[in-house]
Amino acid sequence: MTVTPQPRPSPQSPPAALQQVAGLLQGEAVGRIVAASADLSLVIDADGVIRDATVGADLAAETVAGWLGRRWIDTVTVESRPKVDALLRDAGADGITRWRQVNHPSPDGADLPIRYASIRPSEGGPILVLGRDMRAVAALQRRLVETQQALERDYDRLRAAETRYRLLFQISGEPVLVVDAGTRRVAEANPAAARLLGRPAKRIAGQDAVELFDPASTRALEAQFAALRATGQASEIRAALQHGRGEVTVSASLFRGEGGASALLQLVADPATAAPGPDQEAPTAAVIEAMPEGFVVTDSARRILMANAAFLELAQLATVGQARGRTLDHWLGRDETEAQALFATLVDHGAVRRFATVVRGAYGGMEDVEVAAVSVAGARPCLGFAIRSGPRRIAEGRPGVGREVPRSVEQMTELVGRVSMKTLVRETTDLIEKLCIEAALRITRDNRASAAEMLGLSRQGLYAKMRRYGVGDLDGPVEDI
Repeated sequence: MTVTPQPRPSPQSPPAALQQVAGLLQGEAVGRIVAASADLSLVIDADGVIRDATVGADLAAETVAGWLGRRWIDTVTVESRPKVDALLRDAGADGITRWRQVNHPSPDGADLPIRYASIRPSEGGPILVLGRDMRAVAALQRRLVETQQALERDYDRLRAAETRYRLLFQISGEPVLVVDAGTRRVAEANPAAARLLGRPAKRIAGQDAVELFDPASTRALEAQFAALRATGQASEIRAALQHGRGEVTVSASLFRGEGGASALLQLVADPATAAPGPDQEAPTAAVIEAMPEGFVVTDSARRILMANAAFLELAQLATVGQARGRTLDHWLGRDETEAQALFATLVDHGAVRRFATVVRGAYGGMEDVEVAAVSVAGARPCLGFAIRSGPRRIAEGRPGVGREVPRSVEQMTELVGRVSMKTLVRETTDLIEKLCIEAALRITRDNRASAAEMLGLSRQGLYAKMRRYGVGDLDGPVEDI
């Protein structure tokens, strides 16, 4: 016996058995089934006006009641109107349309999301629209987005915290080792520890921490690690470094991270070997005094404690007594904002390199310099500044018309957040005007009339700006041909 397979019914057409059941139903029964199968059902006439509506228990009947007699497209938000047009246009007797999400404005401020599909039971008759409430799904989507944003904010905070602590770890003057508590392998060593142990930090990482010390201290270090693993605490011990580099006090602290338990070893050098004696201090002071570059040491309030002869020459001072006790801001920086930028960067990062600025002399002289600075913590915190004279800039072409862009251009972005935007805009505008005038004079070969015409200025206006910015030589002959 051969069985002929029957074609599967189209998703748009109900099976034959369902069609027979539908033929037995009366109009009222059909309406009840429609109301039970959808959270919201609308009857739309040929003009797109809502003539009737059936609302489920979860929707507010008052909101939907206000839609009766209005065009369906007027009850939705702007971005949902093309979807309503498509639902009305595609509705037909051959099947139900695809589902589309439409948003209705709500009195409480939050949009009401409804997923609609439409069908026209008879040609030329009204359109039946079935809707499903999507508020629960929208709430879940909203919570998902909020959770994702919260995770991103937490990640940014963790990354910022990691950057801060890593910076503190690197610039700390105290030797510190991060050691795996189980294997005793060194995970990280800061520059101070590398200097104390006399080997690069990369060679220290991965070694057994006990092997970094003299074999005579091995038993004491092993006992310290054993106590740290057993109780989480360990007493300080004295240990000798290799190659006769002296003794240190080793203190260990246990902490847990993602990879397991780790120990933080702090190495405090013996003051007898760490602190320089008088015979060591004298050569150091002599070298600093003879340096060809300016060197200044200030306290945390930027009051000068010591300055060498090179700085006194830059500042046009005769003796160090004229500088001692006064703030470095008195000589450093083109203006107040530039000095504030230097000191703010020093406070934030602990060190500054190649900061371009000027030193203002006591008698009006001004010297371009580059500043390297460092902040030193301790019982008496201080700031150290190395001041190097900048290279002499020789202008190309005619005198007064240089091609070199002032270095303050690169520094202006560093001032954001430290000075007002009004001050930044004013200084930037002045700088751009000066650069434009110099470029116009260079292009016109110092023809002031042509330069003024090129810049859209009057001749008198150009002269006024040239005097203001100190561009060109206004006392000499002017070629206005």
